[in-house]
Amino acid sequence: MLRLLLFTMLLNLAACSTNTSRDLPVIGFVDALEDATLAEARKGFFNALRDSGFVKDSSITILYRNAQNDITVLSQSIDYLVSQGVDVIASNATISTIAAIQRNPNIPVCMMVSPEPSLAGLTDAAGKAPGNLFGSYETLEYIDTALTLIPRLLPNARRVGTMINQSEPQSIEALNRIKAGAARMGLEIVSLPVNNSSESQLVIESLLSQGIDVFFALPDNVIFSSFETIVAACDRSDVAVISSESGLVSRGALAAFGADMYLWGYESGQSCASFLKTGKQPPAQKLKQRRSVYNPVQAKKFNIVPDSTFKPI
Repeated sequence: MLRLLLFTMLLNLAACSTNTSRDLPVIGFVDALEDATLAEARKGFFNALRDSGFVKDSSITILYRNAQNDITVLSQSIDYLVSQGVDVIASNATISTIAAIQRNPNIPVCMMVSPEPSLAGLTDAAGKAPGNLFGSYETLEYIDTALTLIPRLLPNARRVGTMINQSEPQSIEALNRIKAGAARMGLEIVSLPVNNSSESQLVIESLLSQGIDVFFALPDNVIFSSFETIVAACDRSDVAVISSESGLVSRGALAAFGADMYLWGYESGQSCASFLKTGKQPPAQKLKQRRSVYNPVQAKKFNIVPDSTFKPI
């Protein structure tokens, strides 16, 4: 009888434990790849949740997946999160957002490090974004300002090299944008395709052999994942790197005007917290935070003294 009583008590405790965890909101977080820049967005996202009272294993459950820059793994990750019935999918970087929407029409998707839905090819014929998409997005307007850093900091530069992963819609749009801006400023754009990070070494060496004066780092996941390789090659050739992504400055770019990845993730995390509290999706919003930053080590290398509009990083 005592054994039966103890067994019943254990079953009741297990049931209570299961019910408690089931009652917690479940967030499925998908990283497109392992990358220091994207990691800042992920950190900002979870810090925003924490600041809003949502703490892992206490008031929320997190299911984390990293696709390691593999489309098949990314699709499997989304399918897994959908099968688990998560309350929201947090998508870090454009490819994750596209996959989450294409493979899931119902569960809300909170995006970060992604362009506006039209640039990602996620709007319908009427220009309407998916009803389950929210979070923070970026337009490409900031690309224009980022490109102007070249004549401001490197007035003798004329040939601007870049590489592009043509499978990323925002990269294609960004390249078109810098080509138009470069034409207005008398700059020449030299671009080469790159399919994955293992090709970056050969591509950057090819660009450098063509006599580029500066490398412009587009918002591209291949550039993000192989950035140290790119910077090392440029450093050996005394070619500065300019970017539209401020997170790349701490990784070796000379300067940037653009999104602060941590703050981007934080803004998306605030939107997610609002959804968890109210059950209602806030509207997708244009990223609010942009800034001009520079790398003091690189500035010294190229004998550049940025003006007071730049902040050291």
